Amino acid sequence: MTRLMKSLSRPDRPRPTLTYGEVGATRTPTALPEGYHHLRYSAVVGHGRAAFETAGAAVTTWRMHRVSGANVLTDAGRAEPGVTLEVSAGIGPLRLAAPCSVIWTAYEEDRVGFAYGTLTGHPERGEESFMVHLDPDGTVRFAVTAFSRPAAWYTRLGGPVVPLFQRAYARHLGRTLRRLVRT
Repeated sequence: MTRLMKSLSRPDRPRPTLTYGEVGATRTPTALPEGYHHLRYSAVVGHGRAAFETAGAAVTTWRMHRVSGANVLTDAGRAEPGVTLEVSAGIGPLRLAAPCSVIWTAYEEDRVGFAYGTLTGHPERGEESFMVHLDPDGTVRFAVTAFSRPAAWYTRLGGPVVPLFQRAYARHLGRTLRRLVRT
Protein backbone atom coordinates (compact mmCIF):
# COMPACT_ATOMS: atom_id res chain seq x y z
CA MET A 1 0.00 0.00 0.00
CA THR A 2 1.36 3.42 -0.91
CA ARG A 3 1.78 6.45 1.35
CA LEU A 4 -1.23 8.11 -0.28
CA MET A 5 -3.50 5.11 0.19
CA LYS A 6 -2.26 4.65 3.78
CA SER A 7 -2.92 8.29 4.63
CA LEU A 8 -6.39 8.15 3.08
CA SER A 9 -7.30 5.05 5.09
CA ARG A 10 -6.22 6.58 8.42
CA PRO A 11 -8.76 9.06 9.80
CA ASP A 12 -6.18 10.43 12.30
CA ARG A 13 -3.93 11.64 9.45
CA PRO A 14 -4.57 14.83 7.48
CA ARG A 15 -5.67 14.27 3.90
CA PRO A 16 -3.16 15.28 1.24
CA THR A 17 -3.94 18.74 -0.11
CA LEU A 18 -3.80 20.30 -3.56
CA THR A 19 -0.45 21.96 -4.21
CA TYR A 20 -1.52 24.82 -6.49
CA GLY A 21 -4.07 27.62 -6.41
CA GLU A 22 -5.49 27.70 -9.94
CA VAL A 23 -7.88 24.78 -9.43
CA GLY A 24 -10.05 24.06 -12.46
CA ALA A 25 -8.01 26.13 -14.92
CA THR A 26 -7.80 23.28 -17.45
CA ARG A 27 -11.54 23.70 -18.13
CA THR A 28 -10.50 26.59 -20.38
CA PRO A 29 -7.49 25.23 -22.29
CA THR A 30 -6.85 28.53 -24.08
CA ALA A 31 -6.38 30.49 -20.82
CA LEU A 32 -3.92 28.50 -18.70
CA PRO A 33 -2.31 30.32 -15.75
CA GLU A 34 1.02 32.10 -16.14
CA GLY A 35 4.13 30.91 -14.33
CA TYR A 36 3.73 27.27 -15.41
CA HIS A 37 4.86 25.11 -18.28
CA HIS A 38 1.85 24.57 -20.58
CA LEU A 39 1.11 21.38 -22.47
CA ARG A 40 -1.51 21.10 -25.18
CA TYR A 41 -1.64 17.87 -27.14
CA SER A 42 -4.33 16.50 -29.45
CA ALA A 43 -4.57 13.37 -31.59
CA VAL A 44 -7.22 11.67 -33.69
CA VAL A 45 -7.98 8.26 -32.13
CA GLY A 46 -10.96 7.06 -34.17
CA HIS A 47 -14.18 7.86 -35.95
CA GLY A 48 -17.84 7.53 -34.99
CA ARG A 49 -20.00 7.25 -31.90
CA ALA A 50 -18.76 3.74 -30.95
CA ALA A 51 -15.13 4.91 -31.05
CA PHE A 52 -16.04 7.95 -28.95
CA GLU A 53 -17.79 5.83 -26.31
CA THR A 54 -14.92 3.33 -26.18
CA ALA A 55 -12.33 6.09 -25.86
CA GLY A 56 -14.34 7.97 -23.23
CA ALA A 57 -14.75 4.85 -21.11
CA ALA A 58 -11.03 4.02 -21.39
CA VAL A 59 -10.07 7.50 -20.24
CA THR A 60 -12.52 7.83 -17.34
CA THR A 61 -12.03 4.30 -15.92
CA TRP A 62 -8.21 4.62 -15.83
CA ARG A 63 -7.88 1.89 -18.51
CA MET A 64 -5.92 4.13 -20.87
CA HIS A 65 -3.36 4.90 -18.15
CA ARG A 66 -3.07 1.28 -17.07
CA VAL A 67 -2.69 -0.11 -20.60
CA SER A 68 -0.06 2.56 -21.28
CA GLY A 69 2.09 1.01 -18.53
CA ALA A 70 1.24 3.26 -15.60
CA ASN A 71 0.08 1.83 -12.30
CA VAL A 72 -3.10 3.48 -11.00
CA LEU A 73 -4.15 3.00 -7.39
CA THR A 74 -7.62 4.17 -6.43
CA ASP A 75 -10.77 2.78 -4.89
CA ALA A 76 -12.94 4.48 -7.51
CA GLY A 77 -14.14 2.73 -10.66
CA ARG A 78 -14.25 5.93 -12.67
CA ALA A 79 -13.32 9.58 -12.51
CA GLU A 80 -15.56 11.74 -10.32
CA PRO A 81 -14.72 15.01 -8.55
CA GLY A 82 -12.93 14.37 -5.26
CA VAL A 83 -11.65 10.90 -6.19
CA THR A 84 -8.04 10.46 -5.13
CA LEU A 85 -5.60 8.30 -7.03
CA GLU A 86 -1.93 7.64 -7.36
CA VAL A 87 -0.39 7.23 -10.79
CA SER A 88 3.06 5.69 -10.81
CA ALA A 89 5.65 4.30 -13.17
CA GLY A 90 8.91 2.44 -12.72
CA ILE A 91 9.91 -0.38 -10.41
CA GLY A 92 11.24 -0.67 -6.88
CA PRO A 93 13.22 2.33 -5.70
CA LEU A 94 13.03 3.81 -9.20
CA ARG A 95 9.23 4.01 -9.03
CA LEU A 96 7.88 7.54 -9.31
CA ALA A 97 4.54 8.06 -7.55
CA ALA A 98 2.23 10.96 -8.38
CA PRO A 99 -0.73 11.47 -6.00
CA CYS A 100 -3.67 13.34 -7.55
CA SER A 101 -7.28 14.29 -6.97
CA VAL A 102 -9.93 14.52 -9.67
CA ILE A 103 -10.93 18.17 -9.94
CA TRP A 104 -13.66 18.11 -12.56
CA THR A 105 -15.31 15.72 -14.98
CA ALA A 106 -17.28 15.99 -18.21
CA TYR A 107 -19.78 13.31 -19.20
CA GLU A 108 -21.49 14.98 -22.15
CA GLU A 109 -22.89 13.87 -25.50
CA ASP A 110 -19.79 14.96 -27.45
CA ARG A 111 -17.17 15.44 -24.70
CA VAL A 112 -15.99 13.02 -22.00
CA GLY A 113 -13.05 13.20 -19.63
CA PHE A 114 -11.62 14.59 -16.45
CA ALA A 115 -8.86 16.66 -14.91
CA TYR A 116 -6.78 15.87 -11.90
CA GLY A 117 -4.73 18.15 -9.73
CA THR A 118 -1.51 17.44 -7.89
CA LEU A 119 -1.56 16.54 -4.22
CA THR A 120 1.17 16.82 -1.60
CA GLY A 121 3.96 14.42 -2.58
CA HIS A 122 3.53 14.82 -6.36
CA PRO A 123 6.79 15.73 -8.14
CA GLU A 124 5.01 18.58 -9.98
CA ARG A 125 2.44 21.26 -9.07
CA GLY A 126 -0.47 21.80 -11.39
CA GLU A 127 -3.36 20.22 -13.24
CA GLU A 128 -3.86 17.95 -16.23
CA SER A 129 -6.99 17.13 -18.20
CA PHE A 130 -7.68 14.12 -20.42
CA MET A 131 -10.56 14.69 -22.79
CA VAL A 132 -12.21 12.82 -25.65
CA HIS A 133 -14.17 14.91 -28.17
CA LEU A 134 -16.61 13.81 -30.87
CA ASP A 135 -16.42 16.35 -33.71
CA PRO A 136 -19.50 17.06 -35.88
CA ASP A 137 -17.91 15.08 -38.75
CA GLY A 138 -17.51 12.01 -36.51
CA THR A 139 -13.79 12.43 -35.84
CA VAL A 140 -12.83 11.34 -32.32
CA ARG A 141 -10.04 13.42 -30.77
CA PHE A 142 -8.10 12.87 -27.59
CA ALA A 143 -6.70 15.98 -25.93
CA VAL A 144 -4.34 16.51 -23.02
CA THR A 145 -4.10 19.97 -21.49
CA ALA A 146 -1.83 20.68 -18.55
CA PHE A 147 -0.02 23.34 -16.62
CA SER A 148 2.76 22.39 -14.24
CA ARG A 149 5.97 23.42 -12.56
CA PRO A 150 8.48 21.47 -10.47
CA ALA A 151 7.63 20.61 -6.88
CA ALA A 152 10.51 18.26 -6.02
CA TRP A 153 14.27 18.67 -6.18
CA TYR A 154 14.60 16.08 -8.94
CA THR A 155 12.01 17.73 -11.20
CA ARG A 156 13.71 21.10 -10.65
CA LEU A 157 17.03 19.45 -11.50
CA GLY A 158 15.44 17.90 -14.60
CA GLY A 159 14.77 21.41 -15.91
CA PRO A 160 13.76 21.41 -19.58
CA VAL A 161 13.79 17.59 -19.80
CA VAL A 162 10.62 17.26 -17.67
CA PRO A 163 8.32 19.06 -20.19
CA LEU A 164 9.77 16.89 -22.96
CA PHE A 165 8.93 13.78 -20.93
CA GLN A 166 5.39 15.10 -20.31
CA ARG A 167 4.82 15.68 -24.04
CA ALA A 168 6.20 12.22 -24.87
CA TYR A 169 3.86 10.67 -22.28
CA ALA A 170 0.86 12.54 -23.76
CA ARG A 171 1.75 11.18 -27.22
CA HIS A 172 2.11 7.69 -25.71
CA LEU A 173 -1.36 7.99 -24.15
CA GLY A 174 -2.77 9.06 -27.53
CA ARG A 175 -1.24 6.02 -29.26
CA THR A 176 -2.49 3.76 -26.46
CA LEU A 177 -6.02 5.15 -26.74
CA ARG A 178 -5.97 4.74 -30.55
CA ARG A 179 -5.06 1.05 -30.09
CA LEU A 180 -7.82 0.58 -27.50
CA VAL A 181 -10.39 2.10 -29.86
CA ARG A 182 -9.31 -0.16 -32.73
CA THR A 183 -9.57 -3.42 -30.75
